[in-house]
Amino acid sequence: MNVVIEQVTAALEQRSAARRGRYLERLQIAAERDPRRKLGCSNLAHTLAAQSEDARLIMKQGGSPHIAIVSSYNDLLSAHAPLKDYPEQLKTALAKFGATSQFAAGVPAMCDGITQGEAGMQLSLFSRDLIAQATAIGMTHAVFDGGLYLGVCDKIVPGLLIGALQFGHLPAVFVPAGPMHSGLANKEKAAIRQRFVRGEATRDELLAAEQAAYHETGTCTFYGTANTNQLLMEAMGVHVPGSAFVHPHTPLREAMTDEAARLVARNSRQGERYLPLGKQIDARVLVNAVVALLASGGSTNHGLHLPAIARAAGYELTWEDFAALSKVVPLLARVYPNGAADVNQFQAAGGPAWIFRELLAAGLMHAQVPTAAGDDLQNYAREPWLDAGQLAWRELPKQSSAPEIVRRLDDAFVADGGFVLLQGNLGRAMLKTSAVDPEHWRVHAPARVFESEAAVQEAYAAGELTGDLVLVVRFQGPRANGMPELHKLMPLLANLQQAGQQVALVTDGRLSGASGLVPGALHLTPEAASGGALAKLHDGDWIELDARLGVLRVDIDDSQLQARQAVVANTELAAGYGLELFAAQRRLVGPADQGATALLWDSVE
Repeated sequence: MNVVIEQVTAALEQRSAARRGRYLERLQIAAERDPRRKLGCSNLAHTLAAQSEDARLIMKQGGSPHIAIVSSYNDLLSAHAPLKDYPEQLKTALAKFGATSQFAAGVPAMCDGITQGEAGMQLSLFSRDLIAQATAIGMTHAVFDGGLYLGVCDKIVPGLLIGALQFGHLPAVFVPAGPMHSGLANKEKAAIRQRFVRGEATRDELLAAEQAAYHETGTCTFYGTANTNQLLMEAMGVHVPGSAFVHPHTPLREAMTDEAARLVARNSRQGERYLPLGKQIDARVLVNAVVALLASGGSTNHGLHLPAIARAAGYELTWEDFAALSKVVPLLARVYPNGAADVNQFQAAGGPAWIFRELLAAGLMHAQVPTAAGDDLQNYAREPWLDAGQLAWRELPKQSSAPEIVRRLDDAFVADGGFVLLQGNLGRAMLKTSAVDPEHWRVHAPARVFESEAAVQEAYAAGELTGDLVLVVRFQGPRANGMPELHKLMPLLANLQQAGQQVALVTDGRLSGASGLVPGALHLTPEAASGGALAKLHDGDWIELDARLGVLRVDIDDSQLQARQAVVANTELAAGYGLELFAAQRRLVGPADQGATALLWDSVE
């Protein structure tokens, strides 16, 4: 094993020992309960009421696993639309393995693509915690021996995993749906967006391009949070190996969905190999997830999600862990936005299996870890295929057929993983460098301070964003307005940079998979609404952002900065979006570097 991988893993285990110990104690108590024998007759009758006679008989006799199905299906999200028929397919497959099953819960799933730039985006991050709670509501009926969790997109998979970890005495398998086929190339789509912002493309042209990019059911094809979720579920061993990027509605996808049913039944207490999720997800697995994120150039959102997932499993994963690992983990993939390829081309070039094979061979991932498929992560370093109609796995070629997309470890695109922890008198922020040209890694320029994405767009349209500048967009943190993603800043910032200006973004908000050409200090904490120094900045303050040195600071004496009066956020909520219902989350949510969650974060002590 690489020494840094070992050190980070050991440090994570040591700092989390007390928390993890309490978590495992709770699992043991839960595991000692028989899920059905302790139920009263009326309780059990309610459970059986809608079941077939065969299922009733099997459940009353006991000895066979009873599996929960939790799904985020809706037909508003293209990525989740294929999940519609999964429950019946999974029930049929489980019956073949002697198991019974019930659809336990549907969880909400919202689309950041639909809500971007709108007030509804302010509920996006909070939906993760709500999904975890909704998962718990379904599972808390306490009649299940395992769970199948169906989800794909941004906050949905982390929310499902956080919820499933509260039932960590049960096995879990996550079941994805796969990406849509490739449409308009992502770079072409981005170019038209930039032209539209400059007034050089019509709305009809923009809409036609967007529809050519997002054109059928399945996940969007750029490597944003949704697709990063799927790669990380592979790295954590909670998928059927190789299932992340197989297209919906194909024989291979159907076979992999059936295999998920077989694995969860096998891993139940009634099966051949009891594997409770809470013991499966340990420090080694969390480190593997961070390594996979870094090596693939994945979404910055996982700087929030992985710490929140870790806390749900009893661990305290820090941004310092990310930064330490980034120094030794090379970038092995170029997938949009840090390259031209989409996820379908990435999969064809070797996909997650290629990344894992290279990392495992170099001792950069823990190999001997429990997974849904076995006790060796090498199972996830092969590609799935149908051999005479039967699901099988085969080795990848030694050499890349697309070295512009994936590379061997000895020929990595970049020697580090592109995660930089920025620190200074403005606080702590994370920056992703993998898509940023090194000539833009340091920006020292006057601040232009805004308190909304819309205000930035108005200033851009008026031609006010001139000269070198650091764009500050504050009161975008979780306590202020739920921490929306600021997608619509990217085209205008890219335009400014292409025009020869040195520009950077500093915000307590998010960018997710949209993080690209322009350096962005994201998730700044303390956020402005919690008294962070961001609330004291003025237009014209000189700000230094240096990715090489890990510096983010304003050129003001500390005593002078402390003496300044902080600006107070405008707390007026947009009408008609249901934002008022989430006031408790805004009040209770924790800081970004602890996962920006209203769940678990305050039980550290």
